[in-house]
Amino acid sequence: MTGVILAGGKSRRMGLNKAFLEINGKPIVDQIIDIFRDTFEGVTLVTNSPSEYLHLDVRIVTDLIPDKGALGGIYTGLFYSLSPHIFVAACDIPFLEKGFIDYMVSKAGNYDVVVPHPSDGLQPLHAIYSKGCSRHIEALIEQDELKILNLYRKVKVLELSPHEILSFDPQQTLFLNINTPEDLERVRARQKAVSYRTSYV
Repeated sequence: MTGVILAGGKSRRMGLNKAFLEINGKPIVDQIIDIFRDTFEGVTLVTNSPSEYLHLDVRIVTDLIPDKGALGGIYTGLFYSLSPHIFVAACDIPFLEKGFIDYMVSKAGNYDVVVPHPSDGLQPLHAIYSKGCSRHIEALIEQDELKILNLYRKVKVLELSPHEILSFDPQQTLFLNINTPEDLERVRARQKAVSYRTSYV
């Protein structure tokens, strides 16, 4: 399996590149790369601004079909992958958990998609996709249907339940992402609180 980081967003609300926001003194993208290197055979970063990431020791590719959002990023990641499956993560998720990723990988089997389904909804940018999704994604892009969930109606999907997720995510931080400066402050405050509690356990 290949780890794919989607870093193609324009970050309009944040006003700067979210991948390089620091949590605990380290850019989010570096944290994701560290986990992916420990987990997958290869790491690919999909971006439309490759020059920003040249200092990272990963494979960097640009969208095959520009301006098609995250669905286009998944399509590109699948195209360049040498593996039958990819694990996709957005570049603004700071609390990835290797144990949970390993659990998801163990469930992939013959499924086209393995996706967490916590109580607040499906998490398509923390999910596994098979090469079998490519033709369906291409058809959706041709029709300009860019919602990732439209893909799920066409392929074999395994949804991981809130109960399965909870044992890996007691603090419910796994799927937090950062879109605004306010989100960043909340994430940093939450991380400080978690670190404080942990130091006294």
